[in-house]
Amino acid sequence: MKVVIQRVAYASVEVEQKKVADIGQGLLIFVGIEEADNQEDIDWLAAKIVNLRIFADANQVMNLSVKDIHGDIIVVSQFTLHASTKKGNRPSYIKAAKPEISIPAYENFVKAIESVLGKKVQTGIFAADMKVSLLNDGPVTILMDSKNKE
Repeated sequence: MKVVIQRVAYASVEVEQKKVADIGQGLLIFVGIEEADNQEDIDWLAAKIVNLRIFADANQVMNLSVKDIHGDIIVVSQFTLHASTKKGNRPSYIKAAKPEISIPAYENFVKAIESVLGKKVQTGIFAADMKVSLLNDGPVTILMDSKNKE
C-alpha cells in the first residue's frame, strides 16, 4: 500500500458537485492499493499514520499526533499512486489492484484507521471522479509505502 498523508487545516471532497466529506484540522490520506497488499500492510499503516507526530505542540515542535489533537481524517482511494512511468509518457497502472481486491482492502483500511483513531473517519467515494480541496498546513506531506517501511 502506498499513501500520501497531508496535514491540513481544511479538506473536503466533492462528487458530482455534492460535498461528501469535509474536515477542519487533521489529515487527508490518499491510498493506493496493489494486489500484494494484505491485512498486515493495513494494520501497520493505520497505526503508523494515526500516531505520526506531525502536529505542533505548545512549543511549536511537531510532537503531537492527529489522535492527540482530536483531529479528523479523510481517506481517499487513489490508484494512480501505483503509476509506472518507466516506459513512454503514458503511465501504466498495472500494479494497482483490481476492484475485487482493492474495494475490500480500502474498506478494511478505513476501519483500521477508525479503530486506532477511536472515531469515525470520512471518505471519498471509491472509483468516483472526485474534486478534492485542501489547505495544506505547513506544508506537511508524507509518503509511505507498506512494502518499504522507512
